[in-house]
Amino acid sequence: TDEIMQQEIRPLVAVDIIEQLHRQFAILSGGRGKDGAPIITFPEFAGFSEIPDDDFLNVVTYLTSIPSLEAASIGFIIIIDRRRDKWSAVKASLTRIAGAFPGNLQLVFVLRPSRFIQRAIADIGIKLYRDDFKMKVPIIMLNSVSDLHGYIDKSQLTRELGGTLEYGHSQWIHHRTAIENFAMTVKTTAQMLQTFGTDLAETELPNDVQCTEELLSSHTDHHNKLKDELKLAVKQGATLLTCIREPVTRSANSKLSPDELENVATVERLLAQLDETEKAFDQFWTKHHLKLEQCLQLRHFEHDFREVKLTLDNLMETQAGFADIGDSVTRVENLLKEQKHLEEKGQEPLEKAQSLALHGEQLIQNNHYAVDSIRPKCVELRRICDDFTNETKKKYDILGKSLELHKQLDKASQWCEAGIYLLASQAVDKCQSQEGAETALIEIEKFLVTAKEHQLSNPKEFYNQFDMILTPEIKANAQRIVQKLEDVQEMFDKRQVSLKKLAAKQTRPVQPVAPHPESSPKRASPKITRPAAQENTSYHFQVRNKYSVGKHGHNGNGIFKKKQSSAPKIYEKFRVRSQIHIINELIETERVYVEELQSIIEGYASEMDNPNLVHLIPSALQNKKEILFGNLPEIYDFHNRIFLKEIENCIENPELLARCFLKRKEDLQIYEKYCQNKPRSEALWRQCGDSTFFQECQRKLDHKLSLDAYLLKPVQRITKYQLLLKEMLKCSKNSEGTAELEEALATVLDIIKSVNDSMHQIAITGYEGDVSELGKLLMQGSFNVWTDHKKGHNKVKDLARFKPMQRHLFLYTKMLLFCKKREENTDGHEKTASYSFKNSLKMSTVGITENVKGDNKKFEIWYNGREEVYIIQASSVELKTTWISEIRKVLTGQLEACR
Repeated sequence: TDEIMQQEIRPLVAVDIIEQLHRQFAILSGGRGKDGAPIITFPEFAGFSEIPDDDFLNVVTYLTSIPSLEAASIGFIIIIDRRRDKWSAVKASLTRIAGAFPGNLQLVFVLRPSRFIQRAIADIGIKLYRDDFKMKVPIIMLNSVSDLHGYIDKSQLTRELGGTLEYGHSQWIHHRTAIENFAMTVKTTAQMLQTFGTDLAETELPNDVQCTEELLSSHTDHHNKLKDELKLAVKQGATLLTCIREPVTRSANSKLSPDELENVATVERLLAQLDETEKAFDQFWTKHHLKLEQCLQLRHFEHDFREVKLTLDNLMETQAGFADIGDSVTRVENLLKEQKHLEEKGQEPLEKAQSLALHGEQLIQNNHYAVDSIRPKCVELRRICDDFTNETKKKYDILGKSLELHKQLDKASQWCEAGIYLLASQAVDKCQSQEGAETALIEIEKFLVTAKEHQLSNPKEFYNQFDMILTPEIKANAQRIVQKLEDVQEMFDKRQVSLKKLAAKQTRPVQPVAPHPESSPKRASPKITRPAAQENTSYHFQVRNKYSVGKHGHNGNGIFKKKQSSAPKIYEKFRVRSQIHIINELIETERVYVEELQSIIEGYASEMDNPNLVHLIPSALQNKKEILFGNLPEIYDFHNRIFLKEIENCIENPELLARCFLKRKEDLQIYEKYCQNKPRSEALWRQCGDSTFFQECQRKLDHKLSLDAYLLKPVQRITKYQLLLKEMLKCSKNSEGTAELEEALATVLDIIKSVNDSMHQIAITGYEGDVSELGKLLMQGSFNVWTDHKKGHNKVKDLARFKPMQRHLFLYTKMLLFCKKREENTDGHEKTASYSFKNSLKMSTVGITENVKGDNKKFEIWYNGREEVYIIQASSVELKTTWISEIRKVLTGQLEACR
């Protein structure tokens, strides 16, 4: 902006001398000498000597000001065309140019008169008057344009001088006036922007909403008008640039002259200055506009705060008037209704207060300039909301306790009345017999059992439970009922004593009964309990124990007979029941899983596109939804549309379960992509997890756990499948479909292994190639590794043998990578492993030795005819065997491919 403001306007512009320029007695064609000197041509002009001195000086001065300072410093070349004129015209031209030319001269070429006599006179004249012209540069007299071509290239001369340079005088004048007009427009625009910026900087912020809105609207309108003028200026410059470049655009063979190129550079420079001015203005306007918007936000916030605060204060005052706790069930229920009504009435103001506090916190998070004014108001709103909520909860607790107390008292009173009625209804004459007495005792015992249902078995404990909320009136009523309870209990005790005496007067004769085999006191037969799916082994033991028979068809004790053929039927029935139980568990957990995925997508992912919540999303999370959620929508779509429906069809046919997993083996590979993205998702969550946006989404969903817990669900789910398949396999041993179940389990385990391997693979660092070109990742794991190089120094070899290296190996079909495992803490969270690449062996050039003397956990991999030997020690024999097997498969496959 300063550059434009301080730029000096040339004292002379084309508009000032437009008539003189149109006369075309001197032109700047755009041609250049061999060293880049600008060429000014004085074409044949009949009235050259009659041109006023001021007009001549203005035109020549203007033409010499157009080339760049660099070009002008070389010096100008002047071509005077006087082929059709006389020596007198040549002399006059040279005299005038020598006296008035303002720039540095390099050469002067004169095309002498073509007529013989005038040419001779010119030759004599130039010799006689050369010193009179007072030119410090050579004056070269030329007989024809052919001679001129020896000094200046044709491409730099116009057609009038036998050259090929395209020049239109009217177009040249038009371009010059347009360029100068555009320069003036740029300066004027910059001045307007600076004036407006000064006005903005001096503006004081209003103290109310209306004035702030009016000021914001006024400044915005003025800004928009200035922006429109800026756009027009830019459009003007772009159009001008197009016009100057038009010859090149029209014809590929055309080239712009050096002057035209300078015109292009001038316009481009002006456009660049205009762009810099616009950027500076936009930057200033952005800050000012933000401050005005924040001022308006603050005024709205303060206005809303005053209204909400007044409403909440009235609400708290009303709540403080609720002191009664009731003296009966009906009264307490009415009080609860009134409290409920007050709570509902306060719901809207509370939501407004919470929303306003949330809005205030968002303003603070967005770096509002009035943080010190907003934060105390947010704290005040939260405090009032918490006070009202806590007081409401306290009122509900007290009234709930009161209601429970009065209900218990009412039930106790009713129980006493019912007990008195029962005692009164027992006829004395019927109780005289033993049977009647026993019947009455049974009635009393049944009735006394109901006392436990009403928690009245210990009246004193019942009384102490509600002691803290009792008023004197309620306490007196409670004491009366407790006393009544004790009196009724005493009446029952006395009646029971009497009835027991009557029932004991006669005893029935005891008849001998043969003992039932199952009631033998020596050993109780084990009972068959209904087992859960995970108790298969204990169930098998019980069945085998109960139904195993000895030589004589009896069990081990000889007291219980059972046909041997019934056991398999019971086991088969149990097996089917267990399978159905596992299928039910799988379906139920799958439904819950799908619902949870849906809630994540709708409650979090979709909300990131909600315009009402965009302002809550932190900048670090903008446009990163795919990183946070990975391919979760793809997983949800697969389970919701396909997998859930397929396993639901297995409820009647459990044997179809294994086929579901085998059929969807490829589809379940989507979990590998999800798990590979998990580290990036967790890093983003650690950065943004405590934002207001996620808290608001969690509140709407009423989730007890935050989003990161739900993003673990897919990882947990894929591992859950293998557990359920293992349980299914346990209760399906030696039955139809066992092979398919084993294959399905192997499929899921392979998917889990593939997911786990890929998680390790993405942590490889320092490998210059593309790991995707190494083939399938078959195995990965940590080992102790010794190296031995034949070409190495003996001491180095000995040292290498005794000092193992900890290396993490990755076995691909084409390559074996050796990496060093590193663990780093990330922001105080759990350690993250990475694998720094150290070495690699092409599988096509390696050999293997299975057994290393002295250690059955070691094996050798050698390279290039044993020039390099790697001794690898596994953590177990089983792990060693597995790796050797996989390596041999790779080598065998390569051998077969070669054959």
